[in-house]
Amino acid sequence: TSQKRGVFMDQALEVLPADYWRYFLMHQAPESDDADFTWEQFAAVINKDLVGIFGNFIHRTLKLTASQFGNQVPAGGEPGERERALARDCAAAVEAYRTALRKVEFRKAVQALRRLWMLGNQYLDERAPWNLVKRDRETGAMVLRTAINLIRLYALAAEPILPFTAQRLFEALKMTPAERKVPLRGAVDLSALAPGRPFESLPPLFRRLDAAEVERLKARFGGET
Repeated sequence: TSQKRGVFMDQALEVLPADYWRYFLMHQAPESDDADFTWEQFAAVINKDLVGIFGNFIHRTLKLTASQFGNQVPAGGEPGERERALARDCAAAVEAYRTALRKVEFRKAVQALRRLWMLGNQYLDERAPWNLVKRDRETGAMVLRTAINLIRLYALAAEPILPFTAQRLFEALKMTPAERKVPLRGAVDLSALAPGRPFESLPPLFRRLDAAEVERLKARFGGET
């Protein structure tokens, strides 16, 4: 901050990986004046957005798919109106995201990116593939295939803000260099990764910051800046 107090970059990267900081700083990006920082606020944003929304979607999609179909994009079923509506909603969120990035409005960009992630979680919660595979395995496979293709989209969209996380996702999905460079304008394709395509399971991408850790960080660096 303008007060020249708090966590400096070299110290910040000792505490947590760069993507945590990149996301938080853009999430809080002030339109004009300096912004105050608190560890409680930092933990709340990381826990809610990166752990609870983004990371949770990635982890449960890949884990459930691997447990039911192995480490490959599952075959079966045909997308329906729900999937077409999802693609339209994703396209709208991506366009809002692109516009914000183009205008260098980072807070708005993060808000649009978060909306994109929430669409995936809403889709999974609504479709409940963990139950669906038990009674309609074909449709369950299609839902998980759609979700894996959302991960592809999320990796492409996240790269400007979360470049290191995006690389981990590119590698897990075994995307080629050309596939990693698809322009965002045309990135919404929920069938881009075809059935049979291999993927690697991942541990949780982000870790939750609990109250005890927040207190330790406050003791080390101060409560706020």
